[in-house]
Amino acid sequence: MSTLGLSKVFILDKYFNELQKFWETERKLQDACSSNEALYLQQRLRSLSSELVTLRNRLHVTDAVPHVEAEFSKPTFGMIRPSAWADVHDLIHLPGPLTEDAVLRTLHTRFYNKEYFTNVGPVLLTINSYNDVGNSLTLSSASSRCPQLLYVVHEAIRQQSETGYPQAIILGGESGSGKTYSSMVLLRQFFDVAGGGPETDTYKHMAAAITVLRSLGSAKTTANSESSRFGHFIEIQVTDGAIYRTKMHCYFLDQARVVRPLPNEKNYHIFYQMLAGLTKEERVKLSLEGNSIQNLQYLNCGDTNQDEIEDSSRFDAWKTCLSVLGIPFMDVVRVLASVLLLGNIQFVDGPGEEANIKSGTEIKSVSSLLGISSIALFRGLTSRTTNVRGQIVNSVSNATMATVTRDALAKALYCRTVATIVRRANSLKRLGSSSGTLSTGSSESVRNRAESGSSHPSSIVDSENKASKSLTVLSSAVHRATDGFIGILDMFGFEDGKPSQLEHLCINLCAETMQHFYNTHVFKSSIEYCREEGVYSDVEVDYVDNVPCIDLISSLKTGLLSALDIECLSSRTPESYIQRIKNQHTANSRLIFDSDIADHKSFGVQHFAGNVFYHTTHFLESNKDVVSDDIISVFHKSTCSFGFAIHLFGIELKALYSKGTVPRGTSFRISPTSHTGVQNGNEPVSTLTQDFHTRLDNLLRTLVHAKPHFIRCIKSNSYEEQPHFDRREVIRQIRALQVVETVHLMAGGYPHRMRFKAFAARYRILASSKQLKRTEDKAVEDCKIILDCFIRVLKTSKLTTASTSWSLGKRYIFLSEGARQELDRLRAERRHNAAVLVQSTWRDWKLRKGWLTLQHNPRPRATKPFPYSLPPAIRNTSRPCSQPVAGTPPTDVDQDNKAVKHLFTFIGQDLEHPPPVPPSRPYTVTGSTRIGYPQSRVIRVNFPDGSGEVQIVKGETVVVLGASERRGHLVVEHKNYKIHVPYQYLELKTTANT
Repeated sequence: MSTLGLSKVFILDKYFNELQKFWETERKLQDACSSNEALYLQQRLRSLSSELVTLRNRLHVTDAVPHVEAEFSKPTFGMIRPSAWADVHDLIHLPGPLTEDAVLRTLHTRFYNKEYFTNVGPVLLTINSYNDVGNSLTLSSASSRCPQLLYVVHEAIRQQSETGYPQAIILGGESGSGKTYSSMVLLRQFFDVAGGGPETDTYKHMAAAITVLRSLGSAKTTANSESSRFGHFIEIQVTDGAIYRTKMHCYFLDQARVVRPLPNEKNYHIFYQMLAGLTKEERVKLSLEGNSIQNLQYLNCGDTNQDEIEDSSRFDAWKTCLSVLGIPFMDVVRVLASVLLLGNIQFVDGPGEEANIKSGTEIKSVSSLLGISSIALFRGLTSRTTNVRGQIVNSVSNATMATVTRDALAKALYCRTVATIVRRANSLKRLGSSSGTLSTGSSESVRNRAESGSSHPSSIVDSENKASKSLTVLSSAVHRATDGFIGILDMFGFEDGKPSQLEHLCINLCAETMQHFYNTHVFKSSIEYCREEGVYSDVEVDYVDNVPCIDLISSLKTGLLSALDIECLSSRTPESYIQRIKNQHTANSRLIFDSDIADHKSFGVQHFAGNVFYHTTHFLESNKDVVSDDIISVFHKSTCSFGFAIHLFGIELKALYSKGTVPRGTSFRISPTSHTGVQNGNEPVSTLTQDFHTRLDNLLRTLVHAKPHFIRCIKSNSYEEQPHFDRREVIRQIRALQVVETVHLMAGGYPHRMRFKAFAARYRILASSKQLKRTEDKAVEDCKIILDCFIRVLKTSKLTTASTSWSLGKRYIFLSEGARQELDRLRAERRHNAAVLVQSTWRDWKLRKGWLTLQHNPRPRATKPFPYSLPPAIRNTSRPCSQPVAGTPPTDVDQDNKAVKHLFTFIGQDLEHPPPVPPSRPYTVTGSTRIGYPQSRVIRVNFPDGSGEVQIVKGETVVVLGASERRGHLVVEHKNYKIHVPYQYLELKTTANT
């Protein structure tokens, strides 16, 4: 391009940037709340106006650009008013060519109009505006008022109920892009739509579990102050449109943060919250009196700033949620306090090779908290048992080895505590079940129940024989009822740590895998199916395939992780690992080595979202992820009096003491795994990367069999400032997430395909029933008839600018996104018109039938009519009941009546006379407190919120008399009226009458 051509582009680009600033300043001036701010904005407007005039004159007077005026009329160059951009709710409907600049400007304008959600066909884009930076990102703090995410929830439930096919809502984006908050909003909306709302025990159980895990699994990083350090997959079983049960799968990875947080980052939130929220008496019991962030070694190596008021309030909520889950508070904080104090145990080399401790105060405190003797703890930390060709050799550790064992114990205690809480959250036992409480004496109670139950073995065997067939039928029925699930996946986002460790490499491998899953489902499958079916599209999407990067990291033969496993087996060094991957990937352009770094311990990888350099200093130590049996054996019940600590290492202790000498040089994983047993000798335990790769593969197998719904999250800036839209940061993420390629495919390609039979069954309402054959062998003809009717409708009323093309293949009919949207709009319109016709006909018949009676016996008018009514949005909404965890199987399951009768006799139930429905309870539960009626509550929003005069104003206090006979309503007394108000409108006051 010539210099003159470049000058045109630069002037145009600068003009439109200044024009965008002018419009933003104009909008801020309208919202200005002070005279000084308004004066500043007026001066800013005058300055921008003069700059715009100068640029416009330069464009007009230049003889070399006479076509500029014509270009100004094109929507491509941004001459659409911001209101027009803000009205584009789906990027496939953008006027003009679909360019990167048009997409960016649309998102920019919608952002400043507080429109943070934008569709790209079925894919939803969300921009993190950082409006609520201090949000704890729990289920209780998430807002349920988000129509775009609510639509995703309704679609997932609808498709699961219609097809029985599993659904998966997959959130993708970088760290800090708002994935966790969106997942919490989605989960809360699932409970509102299909779970009975926040008043149910299932919701309170899940909300408590998430609150507890958020504090244990979140930390401040350089990119995100509320970064989730573990991924989670929430599995929701939905039967007949109602939530049957929920289960969380957590992927805990960043365990090195417990002992070694990075500079300018923090350890996990729970440590800071505990130090701020513990009382003086609790500090004394936990040996934390006089300790603070500054003198605790596991905390003072990172960021030491703290908001004590916020941390204290979150700790109080965390403490309450532990009691909801039935987990003893003191048991958990004893382990957490021991982890903090373990970091203050400092080792020094003694006269020989053995290690000594500087001070005995910390080791005494830790041993007291863990219920073991200080001598046993010291011996477990400073001795090492090895197995050499079947011979057991005992040796002592130096200061360095003892420090590694200390850190391994701290990480093991923390990781296993988190895993125990996750198992408790997924337990089927709900509130009020004392048998599942992980108290200190829980093992004793279990043993006592087992001994007492063993006195009648014959009766148990007889009962089992009689009910075996019934239990089989019931198990089969429940399994069939819960085949389909809806999952919410919030996995790790792309990160560039400073410096990046092995955990960051695994996190970025997960991000690469999720990006590849998106590419495969959206781009690759569409292209390959069109090729197989002989369908040709005018749009060729050139997307970036990241398979070479995934192969570089995770290839079984030459991958970076495989090379690391080999180095761990031979106890090599970081330098040898760097040399190995250099020799294996000499010609790989995605592997980068910086010659300016003198220590030769770093390498870089070209990821889909940017280049990241990894420092291998702690790679081998983190990958081994082992703790020796010398320290594990200390927690045996013969030497440990703390039942919770015994429970944390229960599986390992059982395997260790089942045979042979203890200790005998066996290695265990620091973090518990579901597939790795106890191994020793020439069969070492699996490494951190092997276990993570296995779990990631299992997750992908689950996702492959589910219908995905993608939500792509983008952070507006990298400083967590609101409201600030950093164009460079956003455009970098748009390119990494391949948003423009997605827009091109959705707007002009064939991203959707349906079997002929399925298409005819769904859209047959668009054609006349007399024309359709309605047989399987005539499905193609029915599709053509429906499409002919669709063409006639489009000629008269086409409401979209996107392509509405389709093509018939061998087995499928291929649709563009515009055609699918128009078909669904017409289908919904026909269904609505049919429903209105049925309702009006029935009402007409009903009124005519009772007209004579009404004419002769007119209804007397009320002297004081009732002035309140529910808004249409709530009045016309019905929510299905939430089914119990151990619910009755669906009625369509074939059952043996005799077997079912035996089963009900076995459990003491009568088929002929079912138990009565229990009455509504005369109280509500807040936290762990029962509050009876009447209660004082505050109106959250104006009631009613529909059209008409507002009767109860937001913020007004009313008296709740009790539960209403209407589902989801409470009886409220207001101005001598008894009103049935939905519970969503009311917020309980802390000063309520009990």
